[in-house]
Amino acid sequence: MRGREPIVPQRRRNIPSQFSWVDHRFIRDDHIKGRSMSALALYLFLVTVADADGLSWYSDSALCGLLSWTATQLQGARAELVNAELVAYRKPLYQVLDLTPNHLLHSEGPAIRSVERNLHPQNDDSIPIGPVLQNILAHMQGGAR
Repeated sequence: MRGREPIVPQRRRNIPSQFSWVDHRFIRDDHIKGRSMSALALYLFLVTVADADGLSWYSDSALCGLLSWTATQLQGARAELVNAELVAYRKPLYQVLDLTPNHLLHSEGPAIRSVERNLHPQNDDSIPIGPVLQNILAHMQGGAR
């Protein structure tokens, strides 16, 4: 079926057996470090809605509506995830990539990139994930932002 093939087949998401929907390597291998709140929120959303291969087809307008973002906010978060090689994107398809340890990403060859380029400089200040998740949950339950 056309459109069902992953963008990066060799990086199909592999869901390890563990007590979590988000792969522990996201934390353990430092993929979380330096990510903005927006990038973390988008990553959590995509991990949650993706199929077994990590694929999802949410439109920009649907994502902006669900996350209460502007198109610019979405583009910045998406570019950050693509540049971090956590997600591949080819409109309208997202692919959550299998997590490869950061130190191996660039030793394997050319980086995986989408057509988009980073619109915002990466923030080097890491933040705890707890407040990010609480903010997302509060927003989803109709709480204050």
